[in-house]
Amino acid sequence: MPAVTPKPRPVTTPDGHHVVIGGRRWRATDPRIPEAAGARLRTHLMAARRAVAAALRARDAGAERAARARVHTAKVALGERGTPWWEQTPAERRERWSRGLAALDEQPDTP
Repeated sequence: MPAVTPKPRPVTTPDGHHVVIGGRRWRATDPRIPEAAGARLRTHLMAARRAVAAALRARDAGAERAARARVHTAKVALGERGTPWWEQTPAERRERWSRGLAALDEQPDTP
């Protein structure tokens, strides 16, 4: 079996605040999030995105709203939405991702 080549990391802006994907600038994930917490948040994010797709296929507006709310919670916790992470103190950053992770851990993966 051939070796798997890791996907290249996206190009970042010189200040590190954004990534450039397909010519578009997107806010970068907070680099201070501990790896284990970041991995859990990304797992929640991808599960929520799958739930959005399933809700759209099922034409279930309530499930779609719930899934999109979970996506938003994960994106805020990762620092990709809400107050820019570079404008927050270290304590505010830690509180943001800790609160988001706790909220996502309490919710079921599927609406």
